Amino acid sequence: MAITRIGNPAIADQRGVNFRNIIINGDMSIAQRGTSATGLGNNDSGYHTVDRFKFVENNAPTCEFTQTQSTDVPSGQGFVKSLKMDCTTAQTSLAGDDFIYINTSAEGQNLQYIKKGTSSAESLTLSFWVKSNKTGTYIFEIIDRDNSRAISKSYTISSASTWEKKTITLDGDTTGTLDNDNARSFEIIFWLLAGANFQSGTLQTSWNTRTTTNDAVGQVNLADSTSNEWYITGVQLEAGQVASDFEFLPYDVNLRRCMRYYQEPNKGYRMDNYVANCYNTTNAYGQTTLSVPMRTQPSVTWNVVGTGDIQGFAGNAQKTLSSIGTSQLSPYAVSYNVVGTFTTGQAIHFNNYDTTNPFVKISAEL
Repeated sequence: MAITRIGNPAIADQRGVNFRNIIINGDMSIAQRGTSATGLGNNDSGYHTVDRFKFVENNAPTCEFTQTQSTDVPSGQGFVKSLKMDCTTAQTSLAGDDFIYINTSAEGQNLQYIKKGTSSAESLTLSFWVKSNKTGTYIFEIIDRDNSRAISKSYTISSASTWEKKTITLDGDTTGTLDNDNARSFEIIFWLLAGANFQSGTLQTSWNTRTTTNDAVGQVNLADSTSNEWYITGVQLEAGQVASDFEFLPYDVNLRRCMRYYQEPNKGYRMDNYVANCYNTTNAYGQTTLSVPMRTQPSVTWNVVGTGDIQGFAGNAQKTLSSIGTSQLSPYAVSYNVVGTFTTGQAIHFNNYDTTNPFVKISAEL
């Protein structure tokens, strides 16, 4: 009996290799922290907008950038978001230790299949879409943080303000086995500017012990004019020597993968999501289970600007709470201590009345 396959065989085949992309959120669709951050460039290293893509600077350069989750994307490719860097304060002369780049990182336990450090080490292929009015040479780099090894490759933006697809293939590295754990093994870098101390050598286009002077040789200075912009989307890093079509994941799957590293429960006003037991007349204790288990024990920041921002109810009476803090942590749950005026033995439920900012920020970033 003949069996007829219904649908597109190419799609069926593609589903057999899901999660081939080492990069999480390469389509820039998730931005839990917000869609815009201004004034980046002076001790502002960190995650600001698009999840899993970090702004990194060194030596407090005087230039500044605005970072946004943009809707400017290559036409007809299926993308709806990109990451945009817009220079707002120029710096035409760079100090030797100045640099700015965008990076994302990967856990060692998610990289074991590339067999790095063995004679069977896999080649890697990077593909992405990029656009800038600043044409010229840009540098992409991978740093193996477990073994202090690195490889850099250049790509050229040829046409100003035009989306271009770039594909870069990297040889497999037969030296330096990656740790099989949940810590950062690969740091994946897109350089935007680099002082002389990071490009005075020879670009290291093969895996070797990292030498910082070889990191970004030839990199243009994206900060030399306030007219400069740089966009990126569709970032995919996969095993093999051929770039496949970008692996689009369902939004909920992509979000949950990002929430392994960062979560903002109760962003804005939410009702009755937090409950605590009044241990005595001044302290109540409770616990919230995290939506997604995190990479490791996270850090927690509570956003309580004033006493009116958290209010609760106990015994049919409204309570104004004075503070909230963390009592215990695990990758699965956060226990908290609420301070106020209570009746021992009652249960209190409380809400966030700050409708602008997240009530709590929970981070286990690499």
